Amino acid sequence: MAHSKDNYHAMKKSSLQFAVITLSDRCSRGDREDLSGPLIVKTLTMNLSAHCTHQILIPDNSEQLSHHLVTLSDDQACDLILTTGGTGLAPTDITPETTKAIIDREIPGIAEAIRHKGLAITPHSMLSRGITGQRKRTLIINLSGSPKAVTEQLEVIIPILPHAIETIRGDATDCAR
Repeated sequence: MAHSKDNYHAMKKSSLQFAVITLSDRCSRGDREDLSGPLIVKTLTMNLSAHCTHQILIPDNSEQLSHHLVTLSDDQACDLILTTGGTGLAPTDITPETTKAIIDREIPGIAEAIRHKGLAITPHSMLSRGITGQRKRTLIINLSGSPKAVTEQLEVIIPILPHAIETIRGDATDCAR
């Protein structure tokens, strides 16, 4: 992914603080290595003036996810929380429902753009149920669990993250310029 000078300079005044939550029963048990969480951290720190404050690995558990989303939004004041995993059709995939229960408002355009881009690559993109929303001053985005999908989805969202965070902070310049 190319480094974007515009994105970098947009966030330079105040570094973007983000957290990553990986949801995976297998990874949390140690049966498989979490590749997606570290990939998100590496990609955001390379492409934006961003600092990862928390990298969390939990099983597919709604109570744990809800706790972390609320704590990171309300107490830790993260600008952005990216979840990875739990967005499919398996009985244990609870990420979208849990996210929806704690957000103040949904931001459907981001999830729609992610799925739209994914459809150009695979029809399985239609099966992703990831959502995006805002809780207080935190943007929360659900990404898929596979590293390949995460890479493709980050390519979609990185260009809009600086403006989205600035807008949520109340620092955005005129959008009509």
